[in-house]
Amino acid sequence: MKLSVQKMQIFLAVSLTFLNCIQVRAEPQNPNEQLNQSLIFAAPPPPKDIGEPGKRTEAGSRGCSQDMNKPLTSSQKRLTALVPVYSNPELVFGITIAEYPSFLFYVPYSSDFAYGEFVLEDEAENQTIYKTSLTGTPGIVNLRLLSKAAPLEIGKQYRWYFNIYCQKDNQIIANVEGYVKREQLNPALKTQLEKATPRQQVNLYAANGIWYETLSAASELRRTNLQDTSWTALLKAVGLNDFATEPRVECCNLESE
Repeated sequence: MKLSVQKMQIFLAVSLTFLNCIQVRAEPQNPNEQLNQSLIFAAPPPPKDIGEPGKRTEAGSRGCSQDMNKPLTSSQKRLTALVPVYSNPELVFGITIAEYPSFLFYVPYSSDFAYGEFVLEDEAENQTIYKTSLTGTPGIVNLRLLSKAAPLEIGKQYRWYFNIYCQKDNQIIANVEGYVKREQLNPALKTQLEKATPRQQVNLYAANGIWYETLSAASELRRTNLQDTSWTALLKAVGLNDFATEPRVECCNLESE
């Protein structure tokens, strides 16, 4: 009987050890990878009253060019708005909850020969025009609307344009355009966001289809935590993974005309 008890104790000890080993191996080695696999941007249905669909990526540069002699080649990345796109036809649209949201773009041109112009147009076709330098580009620029301008109104839809001009002749060489709509933040979601970590905030914004705050939160997380890959996961979720490794350019303050 003593021998049988000893055998049972040995069997249980070995079994527990085996199970512990399985549990350890099953744990993800990188918590960020587990987060990225679950990061899904839940794009809201696009508005039905949009006229022209927009343009997320420039069709091709014209006039002034990188070396002043020839346009960008097909292998080079083009001016691109970091925003979701709906197909058939291409509709460039995103939601914000901010009075003064930030717009992010990949700019392949340098300040040596080009400058930018951001235009915001309301539903009555009134336009606010901003100019910006492109110091530090090529790279991803962050254009934040000025607080001295009129804030975006809840429930209103706006059209935006980002134009690149040649310094030499002030002609447009590339442009992208799309739509943004400001929505009211749900009180329950607001409470969740206030208690969430920066990484959790990215997921919460994404799960609720709030594009501009998702992008801004992921961009800030990328700046403060190089190990976090929420930025890469988000761009991949909307077909922009080619721009995930492009540098963030600390420049481009808007100046209203």
